[in-house]
Amino acid sequence: ARSGAMSVNVSACAHVHVDASLKRRTHGGARRARATCAAVDRSMAAAGRAHERERAAYGAHTVREARTFARRDTHVYYASMRRLVCASASSVAEEGSDKMVNFFSGRGKDAARAAGLLALFACWYGFNIVFNIYNKQILKSFPYPVTVTFIELGVGSALIAAMWASGAKKAPTLNREMLKPIIPLAVIHTVGNLLTNVSLGKVAVSFTHTIKAMEPFFSVLLSALFLGDIPSLAVVGALVPVVGGVALASITEVSFNWAGFFAAMGSNITFQSRNVLSKKMMGLSSIKGAIDNINLFSVITMLSCLVCLPIAMGLEGVRFTPQAMAAAGLNVGELIQRLAIAGFCFQMYQQISYMILSRVTPVTHSVGNCMKRVTVIVVTLIYFKNPVSPLNIAGTALALFGVFLYSRAKQNEKGAKKEKAAAAAVAVPTSSGASGAYTDEFRRITGLSNIE
Repeated sequence: ARSGAMSVNVSACAHVHVDASLKRRTHGGARRARATCAAVDRSMAAAGRAHERERAAYGAHTVREARTFARRDTHVYYASMRRLVCASASSVAEEGSDKMVNFFSGRGKDAARAAGLLALFACWYGFNIVFNIYNKQILKSFPYPVTVTFIELGVGSALIAAMWASGAKKAPTLNREMLKPIIPLAVIHTVGNLLTNVSLGKVAVSFTHTIKAMEPFFSVLLSALFLGDIPSLAVVGALVPVVGGVALASITEVSFNWAGFFAAMGSNITFQSRNVLSKKMMGLSSIKGAIDNINLFSVITMLSCLVCLPIAMGLEGVRFTPQAMAAAGLNVGELIQRLAIAGFCFQMYQQISYMILSRVTPVTHSVGNCMKRVTVIVVTLIYFKNPVSPLNIAGTALALFGVFLYSRAKQNEKGAKKEKAAAAAVAVPTSSGASGAYTDEFRRITGLSNIE
């Protein structure tokens, strides 16, 4: 009886050892522990047979024979115990070597991942800077922002078509039900880019990006109005320096004019409306899970190009042909080259933005976007040699600092919501899965049905 009880304990230890080895992914240790389990199970069966023989021998008053059987099966138990200890020691040694290998390989993978992410951020910033510089140069010599928007969207559409045709990204399968919610997004996207180009043509690039730092304000306002997302006091407090900084920069801006100011403000409202509408649309059953963010943006870009064509022709006439450009006294080759570069950079920085967003948290992406705006403002100020006053610099810095505070406040707000959800969750124990260190398989083998 004692032999049988000891074998049950050894089997329990062995099966727990298998589970722990598998969790640590030390397959060699798990393999040896499985062999030990089999040996211990055999000893359990032998102990059971010995127990039956002991009972029979006791009935026949042959106690000496019963003790002989028990002693033999006790030796089997100790042999199994020694094998279990050896397997455990070997597993620990292998686990140590595996941890060392995994440590160095993990460090190498982390370094490669960090280098790749830094390269993406560098490309994101670089393409955005080049786009803003070329776009400003184009709008100075070719003051037709709607036509410029159409051509840039056209270049982006050509790149998207090439991406799908080459197999670099699988083209989405669309139907009428999917297009219904996407078309309004495309219209809003068209208007937002059009207003941005209008602002860039009227005021300095740095001032346009300072005004666009107001995006968090409109994001909070529209989310509260249409999604019922009430912001925390920290989020509202972070918006104060944003609004104050933009107001100070506007008052002291040398290139200020109302058309450029209202166009940039309209762009903020339009793009944040697109974001709010996207959240509502992506929850619809017609497109939920059927299209990812990059393909959604690609479809929106192509539809925006189609939407922009009649607007450009209606407001500015046919200005996108080489003949029309030559008639305006422009260097056609140079203008087409700049439009192609601007369109390429526009599409690339948008695509890379989505690629970065898929690798980092939204808060990290938001902080990166804030730093991108700082970089664009500084570089364009130096490149175009725009005159700025100390108050103007202070207002811009205050607005961008407010954007950073807003990002941190949103992160803390999301963390608090997750903690509340976790506290409200009630864990319901189930009998079908694992409970602690002991699985149902362990209970079945050992017969200890009440162990937790």
